[in-house]
Amino acid sequence: MNGLDIVLTKSQKEKISKRGRSIESIEKRRISRLKNEQNKRQIIINKAKKDIIKISLKELKLIGIMLYWGEGGKTGRVVRLANSDPEIIKIMMRFFREICNVPENKFNGHIHTFAHANINKTEKYWSKITRIPKKQFYKTYIKPSSASLQKRNTLPFGTFDIYVCDTKLFLTIIGWIEKIKEILLK
Repeated sequence: MNGLDIVLTKSQKEKISKRGRSIESIEKRRISRLKNEQNKRQIIINKAKKDIIKISLKELKLIGIMLYWGEGGKTGRVVRLANSDPEIIKIMMRFFREICNVPENKFNGHIHTFAHANINKTEKYWSKITRIPKKQFYKTYIKPSSASLQKRNTLPFGTFDIYVCDTKLFLTIIGWIEKIKEILLK
């Protein structure tokens, strides 16, 4: 007798069918599917990471220029870049220090946060990320809003603005951006 000869009753078939629809079995399949999807994604990410071995100063310069083009201030005469991502801020601090040779005393910081934030903790956080002393921060701006409660998890430390009051540097960065536009958009 092989497995094809077994005949199930209607009651047995319903019982097996219900098992497949139970909350536990549905959740197990969902978790398994998510894990498989994450594994597939991680394989692609790991393969892509192998494409980049190191970043030269020339590449850091281009990265910094492009980030400034996307995130930096283009009006006035002050170098200003705002972001909530600490890794973007760290990259830009490297760009300003290593490519632009900005002296440490020329850096200023400005935090924009929400009413729920612990201001002292937030200032310490951004000072550590940027290595800019808190005494070089402008007064923290606290946005009063009932909607700010929704930002508690998405922006726990608000956004950080890097300021460098240097007209020559501002115009130099704008010039670099203009040259990239000329080269790439012709």
